[in-house]
Amino acid sequence: MKQLIITPPSSLQATITLPSSKSICNRALIINALAHGTCTPDNLSDCDDTRVLIRALDALPPTIDIMAAGTAMRFLTAYLAVTPGTHLITGTERMRQRPIRLLVDALRQLGADIEYAENEGFPPLRITGRHLSNDAISLPGNVSSQYISALLMIAPVLENGLRLTLTGDIVSRPYIDMTLQLMREYGVQAQWTAPDRLEVQRQEYSSKPYTIESDWSAASYWYEMAVLSDQATIRLPRLYPHSVQGDAQIAGLFARLGVTTSFDSEGALLIKKERPGGTLEYDFTHQPDMAQTFVVTCALKDIPFRFTGLQSLKIKETDRIAALIAEMRKLGYVLHEAEDSILSWDGERTAPDPCPVIDTYEDHRMAMAFAPAAIVLGSLRIRHPEVVSKSYPRYWDDLEQAGFGLTEE
Repeated sequence: MKQLIITPPSSLQATITLPSSKSICNRALIINALAHGTCTPDNLSDCDDTRVLIRALDALPPTIDIMAAGTAMRFLTAYLAVTPGTHLITGTERMRQRPIRLLVDALRQLGADIEYAENEGFPPLRITGRHLSNDAISLPGNVSSQYISALLMIAPVLENGLRLTLTGDIVSRPYIDMTLQLMREYGVQAQWTAPDRLEVQRQEYSSKPYTIESDWSAASYWYEMAVLSDQATIRLPRLYPHSVQGDAQIAGLFARLGVTTSFDSEGALLIKKERPGGTLEYDFTHQPDMAQTFVVTCALKDIPFRFTGLQSLKIKETDRIAALIAEMRKLGYVLHEAEDSILSWDGERTAPDPCPVIDTYEDHRMAMAFAPAAIVLGSLRIRHPEVVSKSYPRYWDDLEQAGFGLTEE
């Protein structure tokens, strides 16, 4: 499918079963594999990122192609470093452009045997598993939390455990805490021993049944639709406030944009209550994947914003800061970047494209964050909408269920 034309419903009332959390799924799969578990986690996501990880762990072929799954690349790099055998791990052209040197250097400090198969500092990687005996490393705290989580998850199987020190500002801490919680769920003691230090002793994971909860990241797009609608009532089963997912914090942020959230035993209920106004300032250090959603939401509601903590956006599926600036300009909004980590809009407008088509840059979150703009614009075209399969394969089906019109071109 090359292009999708989206038209909005006259009102938004829907019950949507969200995909399970990709972040939890992929951590649970790696930990379960390290536990040599016989109990596969329940309610696994059917998204691309999780499917490629399941295939890799099930077969462990000599060459593992993880496609565009950044989480799988980072987690499997660490997992293969402590798993017998030699494997080549590779991915899409974009994946081969995403840096991985910091994780490789850290694993090599622990004693790992990893070679760059093509370009220094980037996948593909040739990894030969071995016992790792070194136990102390240091990493910058502002690197991708997936590097840190990858190291933490293998820590219990290292000969002497792991003492990990993080220097400077620590970004995406909720994702690190999610990893620690999942490790505890599987019987391992792992914890912060200081504000900048994590410690895990050598110990064994215990295999156990584990059910994955719904994805708060996926929920964000339904919150966005509620804000952009005149009236909206949306029920999201299996979405709970006391979640290990850092993105659960967005419920409070969307409340500032006029959407209330109530919870019961079945999940969450979103209701559009107020017309948002004023300026929104927020530090997305701990929820970087939510930046695209809030950029589109605020601009379409004429809410000036200043978002900080976006430094990790440049090494995602695409340079998300550059992509947001380019695509929002097509809609008539002039965004400004500063310090490679700040994105703002002060209300500046320009002439929009007469028939804008949103490019998705092989980035699932570009498609999902921009699609709700059709509610305000009346219709919108999305190029290569199939990218949503990376995390939310049923996204377009769910939009149709909610009353959106979808036409393929």
